[in-house]
Amino acid sequence: MSSHRSPARLLVLAPPVTEGEKGISPATPLLGLPIARRIALAAARAGMQAVFEQPAGTDLSPILEGTGARVIARSSDPEPASARTVLLQPGVLPQARWLESLVSGEPAVAPRADAAGSFSIRSTADLPRAERWLLSSLVKDDEGFMSRHVERRISLAISRRLAATPVTPNAMTIVSVLVGLAGAAFFLSPRPALQFTGALLFLLHSILDGCDGELARLKFQESRFGGVLDFWGDNVVHAAVFACMAVGWSRSGTLSPVWPVAAGLAAVGGTLLSAAFVYRFAMQGRERTAPQFTSVSRAPGTRLSRMADALARRDFIYLVVVLSAFGKAHWFLVMAAIGAPAFFLALVAIDLSTRRLGRSYS
Repeated sequence: MSSHRSPARLLVLAPPVTEGEKGISPATPLLGLPIARRIALAAARAGMQAVFEQPAGTDLSPILEGTGARVIARSSDPEPASARTVLLQPGVLPQARWLESLVSGEPAVAPRADAAGSFSIRSTADLPRAERWLLSSLVKDDEGFMSRHVERRISLAISRRLAATPVTPNAMTIVSVLVGLAGAAFFLSPRPALQFTGALLFLLHSILDGCDGELARLKFQESRFGGVLDFWGDNVVHAAVFACMAVGWSRSGTLSPVWPVAAGLAAVGGTLLSAAFVYRFAMQGRERTAPQFTSVSRAPGTRLSRMADALARRDFIYLVVVLSAFGKAHWFLVMAAIGAPAFFLALVAIDLSTRRLGRSYS
C-alpha cells in the first residue's frame, strides 16, 4: 500500500461582488502578476495546490494557467475542509513561508487577515500598501547596514518598476555584471577622477545585483541556474576590480611593479579560492528553487560562520568609493591582498571545525 499523501490544499474563497471602482477582483494586477496567480504561485511554492472558488463574472483559467491550481464552481460550501486544507478568506494575500507554517499542523486553519505573513486587500486603495508589504518582505534579516539602508531602498524602487515588464532576473544579473566589469576598467588608471567613476559603477553594480533576486522572488522565477549565475557573476566582478586596481597601481610609477602585481594576485586568488570553496561545500546540492547562496558555511548557525558571513557582506564597497575619490584605491587592494587569502583560510578552518563537530555527535 502506498504511503503517499496528497498535497495540502489552499481553498481560496471568491470575493463578494462589489460595485464601483474600488472593488478588487482576482485579475487585479499587483507588481506584475494578477492577485489570483500570485496566490496560486505562493501555494505551489509552499507545496500546496490552490483551489479557487469561481468568482462571479471572472474566468480564472487564463490567469492560473501553468500554476497547478484548479477552479471549482462557486457555492456556499464548495468543498469540505480537511486536516490538510487551509481556508483563505477573500482578499487575503499570503506569503509562501507563511503557508508552509500553516500546513505543518494537523487541524484545518482559517488564517486571520493581516497576520504575519499575510496581507488583506479590501479595495484598490490597499494596493500601494500591499506593494510595500511585498517589497519589504524581500529585505533579508542578515543584510549589512549600508545594504539595508541605502542599496535596498534603491534596488527595491527599481524592481518595483520592472516587476510588470518582461525583464527577467537573469537579465538583471547580466546587466549588473556588465556594469561591474565596466567599473573595473576605470581602475586601470591612477587618476582619482577615473578611479572614483569606477567606484561609483562598482557601487551601482552592487545595487543592481539586488534587483535580480528581488525580481526572482516577486515573479516566482527563482532557479538554480540564476543563483549560480548571480554568485559567480559577483565574484568575477570582484576579481576584475582587484586585478585592474593592481594594474592601475603599477602604472602610477610610485614603486616597483612587483608589489602591485603580488597584491593583485593575492587578492584575486583569495577571492576565487573562497568562491570555489563556498560553491563546492555550501551551495552544491541545494534545491533548484532554494536560494543558492545563504551562508559561506554548511553550518550557518555557528558563531564562526556568522562572523564569516558578516565579513562576506559588501559594505566594503563604500570604503572603495571613499579611497577612490582621493586616488588611493590601491590602499584597499593592500587590505584585500591580506584579507582575501585570510578569509579563505578561515572558511577552511570553519569547515574542518564543522566536520569534527559532526563526527563527535555521530
